[in-house]
Amino acid sequence: MTAQHTLRPVFTETFPPTMDAGALYVSISYRTCGHLCCCGCGHEVITPLSPKQWTLTFDGENVSLAPSIGNWSLPCQSHYWIRDGRVRWSRPYSAAEIDQNRACDRNLLAPETPLPASEPTSKFRRWLRSRRLWIPGRSP
Repeated sequence: MTAQHTLRPVFTETFPPTMDAGALYVSISYRTCGHLCCCGCGHEVITPLSPKQWTLTFDGENVSLAPSIGNWSLPCQSHYWIRDGRVRWSRPYSAAEIDQNRACDRNLLAPETPLPASEPTSKFRRWLRSRRLWIPGRSP
């Protein structure tokens, strides 16, 4: 296979058993995109659509995905952006940069720990005190 320089959107319910090079499959109902790696290695790349992962923009003709596609788990470790249907290659990342990127992704996707409802945060307490809205020892 050869490297892809453009991707055409194919809106579908589910992905085909064999993806075509040059196609970016978009399943709105499953909130997922899929394509063959743009470097030409032939590996499938799946990008879940969500505010914390990838977002899709469709201008009526072409699609864009954000953020970039970093295929760190593939042998090729390709890294590119998909903007207006065009593939824009990024520079190669070092092993340390890949590790840092993965750590940021883990933090972003980690479930949020809710604060106890009965105890306001210290920043919030300071704000209440500064407005004389809270007296220590009394519930806010």
